[in-house]
Amino acid sequence: MSWHDFFYFSKGERRALILLLCLIMVAGILLIKNDKPVQMKDAVTVTAGDASVDNAQKQNPAHPSSDSLKRSGAYESERSSVSPGNLQSEKKSASTETAAVAENKKETVPERVKRITSYSRPSYPRIEKFEKGVVVELNTADTVILKKVPGIGSSYARRIVGYRNLLGGYYSVMQLSEVYGMDEDRYNALAPWFTADPSLISKLQVNELSQDSLRRHPYISYSQAKILTQLRRQKGKLTGWENLQLLNEFTENDKLRLQYYLSFE
Repeated sequence: MSWHDFFYFSKGERRALILLLCLIMVAGILLIKNDKPVQMKDAVTVTAGDASVDNAQKQNPAHPSSDSLKRSGAYESERSSVSPGNLQSEKKSASTETAAVAENKKETVPERVKRITSYSRPSYPRIEKFEKGVVVELNTADTVILKKVPGIGSSYARRIVGYRNLLGGYYSVMQLSEVYGMDEDRYNALAPWFTADPSLISKLQVNELSQDSLRRHPYISYSQAKILTQLRRQKGKLTGWENLQLLNEFTENDKLRLQYYLSFE
């Protein structure tokens, strides 16, 4: 093998090499044309600008430089932004702060504690109470009237009315002792102020109401409501307390209480 063999290229390889060299040359020419003139132009422009400024300073030493112009422009803009009105408002705020500091210095420790801890309490309208000897009917009195009775506030007035709605009405003043939160001392103090009219009670229609509706009454248990509905299905209609005499679910005490609330019509 001779050295000529190392430099031998086929016809296709020679064409590829020639094309590659042409592309490299075109790329180099484009880079030279696009980069070098722009850089030189910028350099000339900047140099000319600096030279003009230097010439102006040499000809007129009192002429301010670019940096001094920038600083003076910023200073003038700052001065223009501060108007006389702004100056006056700043002076007023400063004087107000000074006065506040002076007042705080003059204020003693007890006065400061009183000022911090004092608050305005909400004022409620005073409710005039009934004079001794007034009697209130339990089944017609609303919460406003009940609160006029000495010893009854808003909570107890709402409880008395709420329990009355569950019962359907009071047949006796003694039922006040069943109200939630009513102890013996409070009941003894309130009982003389009230009376109860049983004719104002809303009665339960035994032959029409469902088991759940009967069960909602405070004096009727689940077993009692259930036996009432079963007995009603057997007999078709209950005529009176004689239908309940032989039932173990109803005692004599139950009859005394429920006779005011059950209707067999």
